[in-house]
Amino acid sequence: MTGAAEPGLADLAPDQRLRRLELTVTRRLDGLLHGRYRGLLPGPGSEAAGSREYRPGEDEVRRMDWAVTARTTVPHVREVDADRELTTWLLVDASPSMEYGTSTLDKRELAVAAVAAIGFLTAGVGNRLGAQVLTPDGLRRFPARSGRTHLLGLLRALLGAPRTGDGLDSDGAGPRDATPGLAEGLDGLQRVATRRGLVVIVSDFLDELPDDPDAAPPPWAAALRRLAVRHQVLAVEVTDPRELELPDVGLVTLVDPESGRHREVWTGDPGLRERYARAAAEQRDQVRRTLRRAGATHLALCTDRDWCADVVRYVHEQRRLATVPAAARGGVA
Repeated sequence: MTGAAEPGLADLAPDQRLRRLELTVTRRLDGLLHGRYRGLLPGPGSEAAGSREYRPGEDEVRRMDWAVTARTTVPHVREVDADRELTTWLLVDASPSMEYGTSTLDKRELAVAAVAAIGFLTAGVGNRLGAQVLTPDGLRRFPARSGRTHLLGLLRALLGAPRTGDGLDSDGAGPRDATPGLAEGLDGLQRVATRRGLVVIVSDFLDELPDDPDAAPPPWAAALRRLAVRHQVLAVEVTDPRELELPDVGLVTLVDPESGRHREVWTGDPGLRERYARAAAEQRDQVRRTLRRAGATHLALCTDRDWCADVVRYVHEQRRLATVPAAARGGVA
């Protein structure tokens, strides 16, 4: 129907939302993440498959298995199996701060869209997808499995995950206090993601972020760094424009979704709006620096932007960087 605005993700029934997501992904993003996982698992393979005697002139010295060589006094090299299958592990933040949104989607729904894009486009023969979801009811786990049915079940669970107002005590206690942190979720992934693969964290990364940008990094930074040693890590940062600047709408009551604290703010003060915007920009810069130092690649999504276009740009940039020699890539910001 011409002239009518398309329904937003929040306006559709769950099954319709899933079908719409799948159509959006397959139409606009299909093929971008299929095939070669360049930059993910370099070389002929990474999974250990035993050792054999060293063949001079054929084997690389860097593949020497020094432990076996020392035991047998005969030079041996490690054998590896080429990785033909991709296992993707997701950590999805469904904490109260992800329920905020002033556009067509809130941050929680944008997170589901990001998961759908990753799930549909990394689906393939033998590829598996597993997830852990941080909800007000605790950490929910989904084992790594393959197939469209498994992915759709995960998306349904994300869409139906409990929100702050579901079953909370009047003082805000209860499920809010049970929401696990990013550090706990990342430690859980470390235990289950034993085979090298892709780890994707979808969050606003506000969990335990210090107020002082020069303070010690948040607790989840160390856990993220440990994951990046073995896996390719993608951090999908989800934001809303109203988190970055305040509009001039007079007196408003701001609520911290994590703690339930209230504060009245007079947004007609231009100095206040300027300080708020400056503090918000410093906070997002702090998140970006922390992710970069942890060794994760960064994809920023915002509820008022075309998330599909942002994903396309990210994939194209990663493909471009994969063609750059390692020495030259060291100088790329």
